[in-house]
Amino acid sequence: MSKENMRKIMLEYQYKRDRNQDLLDSRTKEVYDNFPDIKYISDEIKKNGLKMTKSVLDNIPKEDLIAMENRQNELIKKKEELFDKHKIPQDYLELKYDCNSCKDTGFLENGRRCNCLKQRMLEDSYAMSNLKEILEKDNFNTFDIDIFSDRPVENRDLSPRENMKCILQDMYFYASNFGCENDEEKNNLIFIGKPGLGKTFMCSCIAKEVLNRGYTVIYQTSFNLMEVIERYKFKTSSFSSVDEENYNNLFTCDLLIIDDLGTEMPNTFTTSELFNIINSRLNSGKKIIISTNLNLSQINEIYTARILSRIVGNFKLYEFYGEDLRF
Repeated sequence: MSKENMRKIMLEYQYKRDRNQDLLDSRTKEVYDNFPDIKYISDEIKKNGLKMTKSVLDNIPKEDLIAMENRQNELIKKKEELFDKHKIPQDYLELKYDCNSCKDTGFLENGRRCNCLKQRMLEDSYAMSNLKEILEKDNFNTFDIDIFSDRPVENRDLSPRENMKCILQDMYFYASNFGCENDEEKNNLIFIGKPGLGKTFMCSCIAKEVLNRGYTVIYQTSFNLMEVIERYKFKTSSFSSVDEENYNNLFTCDLLIIDDLGTEMPNTFTTSELFNIINSRLNSGKKIIISTNLNLSQINEIYTARILSRIVGNFKLYEFYGEDLRF
């Protein structure tokens, strides 16, 4: 990632910290203006705390320090009672963070990048800047099961709505428990079915939930995915370290979602690279979700038996069927 882009992201973190501090200041003023007794006790806690710090430095007698600690505990208890009396949440005057893991710095206590920073860098690198907006619209909370037909479908045991209810239940469990899976289970997914049946929407639902759990997600169409690979493999004059980083991230992110497999004009090169990504991620235990308009026979015909074998052996298949929801 370029220094300029990293600087831009760090400024975003600074904005988060400033915004959350401003919100805390506003809440504090609100409480102190309306409840002077809370302001008084808060000031006393602060004064007594400063006295305790000074006393430790001055090496005062232990019994005097204990008395101060007892006084501090009494003041804190009194403050909690006042909060209850005025029906104010106990954490109302605490600083809130967008990310509790790194406290909106982007870095953990051990100096490593927080997953929220890793994800933000991925979004910037893969031009997924609009991903957040998409996921605000397309997620489990906005999923409308009633748009699927409840009419029986020939040669199907379930109506499209009943089928989608089953898929929805499984996908919510999958996303909510991401990272806690049994290694013996098939933890990779493939969605097959004609266009307009909800496959991409379901991918978005899973992506948002997994992101909310603090994992990194790369969500790309197969066409864009191959562009990332081609830039790295062919190393044109505009090639940079960013292209190499983007390529490597395809293998290391916690969840890779490949949407619309088959729209990238498959050829020997793309087939070989797709196999490499799938095989490498399977070997390292990294999860993959694929959505495609192709059926298994077409996947075998277009991408060879090697890829089909990996999918059949390591992916759980979900079939979407019914009427095109886009019309």
